Amino acid sequence: MLPDFTVPPSLSLLLAALRPCFTAPTFTTFCGLLYGMLAQTGRRTVTGMLVGAGLSRRWSHDRAHRFFSHARWCPDALGLAPALLVVGLPVPDSEPVPVAVDDTLFTRSGPKVWAAGWFHDGSVKGNQPVGYGNNWVVLGIVVHLPILDRPVCLPVLARLVRKNTTSSSRLWLATQMADKLATALPGRKLDVVADAAYAGDYLRALPASVTWTTRLRKDAALYDLAPPRTGKRGRPRLKGDRLGSPAQLAATATFTPVKVRRYGQETTVMTATIRCLWYGCSARCRSPSSSCATAPAGSVPTTWPW
Repeated sequence: MLPDFTVPPSLSLLLAALRPCFTAPTFTTFCGLLYGMLAQTGRRTVTGMLVGAGLSRRWSHDRAHRFFSHARWCPDALGLAPALLVVGLPVPDSEPVPVAVDDTLFTRSGPKVWAAGWFHDGSVKGNQPVGYGNNWVVLGIVVHLPILDRPVCLPVLARLVRKNTTSSSRLWLATQMADKLATALPGRKLDVVADAAYAGDYLRALPASVTWTTRLRKDAALYDLAPPRTGKRGRPRLKGDRLGSPAQLAATATFTPVKVRRYGQETTVMTATIRCLWYGCSARCRSPSSSCATAPAGSVPTTWPW
């Protein structure tokens, strides 16, 4: 293993915070693999990490493989441990915790790769952007570091998409992770941001401390807010009158210019906010939702975060 004097003190402090997640022998194996992953300039496979740490002749490769297949440790606990450190330092207590959710495809080949399948792959060029492999839904905390011009996302939880099971729903996996993170951070509010794939009925079960921002579908059924209770018998209304389509609302909405910083640059976009219900996603949510159309200045709005 790498000598102690070659390990940066900052990394040693981080590993000390992760020590409760492992037994003593497993923690030693974990540190060796982590050092090897950081030092390895080639492929970061299990055996590659052993080579990077200088342990390929001292440890059996079975020891490294058993760390992932048989050792007693919980990936969620390992992910939440640094999350507690991040929330306690860069994110002020008075501000909500910014969270990002997305899925990523790890390409694989061969018929015996467990839970592999064909999924959308944005990195593929052409008319059919699909790839074969393991698809992971990843939840991370967005932090702003003084040494960088743009925010970075620290992945803390991940779930594997398995087709033909409950875990085939990326939204369900994302809401389960958001709920777990909210439970680990009592008293803190979470502002989750995701793309259009993460909208649906599962959002109704989110705790009150979690807000969810996603992209509005162009065929979304939008309704006015539910009217107040009448005091008469019968179930109260869950929604108001039907509004127009997002395109129709954008045509009549009043837009104002707002300066935003994205991708490291400051740009001006046109925004309009409409308080409404996206029925099917927010029919039984705790509070009304907002649809906000945005577009570069001088162009027609086409994006509707919700």
